[in-house]
Amino acid sequence: MATKKPAKEQLKPASLRELLRVPEGERVLLSSYDAEGVPGFPEGPPPLKAAGLAATALMGERLAGLQERLYAASTAGDRRRLLLVLQGMDTSGKGGTVKHVIGLFNPSGCRIKAFKAPTAEERKHSFLWRIKKALPQPGEIGIFDRSQYEDVLIARVRELVPREEIGRRYGRINRFEKSLADDGVTVVKVFLHISYEEQRRRLLNRLDNPDKHWKFNPGDIDERALWPAYQEAYELALERCSTRTAPWFVVPADRKWYRNWAISTLLLEHLEALDPQYPRADFDVEECRRRLRGGDS
Repeated sequence: MATKKPAKEQLKPASLRELLRVPEGERVLLSSYDAEGVPGFPEGPPPLKAAGLAATALMGERLAGLQERLYAASTAGDRRRLLLVLQGMDTSGKGGTVKHVIGLFNPSGCRIKAFKAPTAEERKHSFLWRIKKALPQPGEIGIFDRSQYEDVLIARVRELVPREEIGRRYGRINRFEKSLADDGVTVVKVFLHISYEEQRRRLLNRLDNPDKHWKFNPGDIDERALWPAYQEAYELALERCSTRTAPWFVVPADRKWYRNWAISTLLLEHLEALDPQYPRADFDVEECRRRLRGGDS
């Protein structure tokens, strides 16, 4: 199933990474992407949601096993790690992804960071300063709920810095992400693509449920008025910062079950490509076995 609408006679890609990847150097038009689509999900009889939930659950054991191998490899000096970057409009599912997808992993091997408005201390430094402090260590899986891209998104829409500075930041981000890749970080950048109407429904659902009022901010309504400006800002970020070493992936997010399945699949494909291995023992296994069987002497 194609990512964009309509897409005729498009060959089926080898992986979801290829299907959802934003091509390097090409213009991005988010209106050409179907936020309710299910690209790459195996065709079958309805209900698709039930099949998607089951398929995501089945990936849990494989994901956990690969995470353990990645961490184990780090104990022998393997510096590789993975960083999942989540960006999207309010209600697109960044928090839901952390709960339902990252919940498949062992939390002790994950480093989760949600970036809010910069603090007074953070504003004294380069916009990348706080990002660098939150990076995963070798063997870990890092998750960014928002990221360095806020400094070319809200900063652009709200005109917090001059446009010339925004233009320079794209290049700085690309160089930063290239340095991460050179140091063994696999960067998986996901844009959660939600439609304007679906966001309205989710915000109304929060208002209808008193238990969700804590998640609602009246300022979200003001942000909706800036929807076209945010779409343009995202298009520019996707266009200028989807590179060979750190590509962007557009994940349709109107269907929560598909969002979770797609991101789980992307993580699985990236971890399988890394193929981390358990390190060999640096001690005499047979000697230790003999000692234990002989009374530990």
